[in-house]
Amino acid sequence: MFHYKLNDHLILRQLQMDDAKAMFMAVESCREDLREFLPWIEATRQPSDCLAFIDLCLQSAERRQSLNLGIFENRKLIGCINYNFIDWQNGSTSIGYWLDPKYQKKGIMTSAVQVLIDYAFYTLRLNRVEIRAATYNKKSRAIPEKLGFQKEGIIRQGEWLYDHYEDLVVYGLLAREWKH
Repeated sequence: MFHYKLNDHLILRQLQMDDAKAMFMAVESCREDLREFLPWIEATRQPSDCLAFIDLCLQSAERRQSLNLGIFENRKLIGCINYNFIDWQNGSTSIGYWLDPKYQKKGIMTSAVQVLIDYAFYTLRLNRVEIRAATYNKKSRAIPEKLGFQKEGIIRQGEWLYDHYEDLVVYGLLAREWKH
């Protein structure tokens, strides 16, 4: 099981079934903020929704298709980060993330993304990491820009968000470019 200590108060660890209630509480506490960018928020209406999600995550991790981690501060779930899908044939993955707004702008997510980049390149031996973000999501876009990803283009109307399509910026980073 993946477990990484970011500092004395913050850890990244694989989500477990008994995290469902904590995950639901974290989502519920910042639902309106998350809703702006994350289409799955509306389908997360009770702890059992998080339980079902975590169950799927664990099955997918067992098949080595993805990795879903909770970001915990002093055992409180404050966000999540993941490899949405690991493409072993092409040596690539895509990182997704969300963080309770009360914990943003403190470098937490940037540090968590760095850990997943290191793990992708040095442990999993992948060649490429990608991050996609809505064109207007400046906070989310700041992370790959800060970490040296290349802006590769726009996927026009790349994500359905409730009642409309959103354009997505695609950022890519190759193993040979990572200098962490």
